[in-house]
Amino acid sequence: MYLGDYFIFLIAILVCFIFSLIASTKVKSAFKKHNKKICHSGMTGRETAEWLMRANGVHDIGIGKTGGTLTDHYHPTKKIVNLSDSTYASNSIAAVAVAAHEIGHVMQKKDGYWLYNLRTSLVPVANFGSFLAMPLVLIGLLLDYLVAATADSGVGFYLAMIGVALYGASFLFALVTLPVELDASRRAKKMLVAARILKEDELPAAGEVLSAAALTYLASLLTSLVYFLRFLFYVLTLFGRRD
Repeated sequence: MYLGDYFIFLIAILVCFIFSLIASTKVKSAFKKHNKKICHSGMTGRETAEWLMRANGVHDIGIGKTGGTLTDHYHPTKKIVNLSDSTYASNSIAAVAVAAHEIGHVMQKKDGYWLYNLRTSLVPVANFGSFLAMPLVLIGLLLDYLVAATADSGVGFYLAMIGVALYGASFLFALVTLPVELDASRRAKKMLVAARILKEDELPAAGEVLSAAALTYLASLLTSLVYFLRFLFYVLTLFGRRD
């Protein structure tokens, strides 16, 4: 990779890093701010999750507790929603918003939401791609040198590009994740009002928490894109920038 190219990618990665820090700070700030506001229903995160699932006909998903702050997640294969220490027993607007967001994912699976299903199917592909991408590039380089004197000298290049495509699966996963998370937040706000857990005038506070969380997924997407492009140009440079 030429020095100018490397400098451009270095700047891009630095910008993504700063944006990630801002997003992380913003979500923590929003949660801390609205974690002091008790929701009018007085329901905790755990009670919110249980109520919303029952109200929407879901009876086979358990509620668990996991350590940390904002470590909440839904594990579809284990059929459990794990709520963090900051959410599980708290009856704040922030806590019920986060709990409802996870139930939003439960409803995506129940409704067969296609983007959620696509993201789920991409998990093993993205993990496998990240693991195998670099070895394929190295093998491609070796093959290219070994067959350089033959008419088949492009074999190594195409093998390396398969590695790039596999690495791109991680970017595709991040790309699909953003709209999935936004949809889960949309469902969460709708369910919270329908179940009267939050009042309409409490929604802006819940929305601020969920919107701040969405910024972290946007930051992840941008970072993944930068690394994918860097990997692509790196391979093209090693192979002489051939078309």
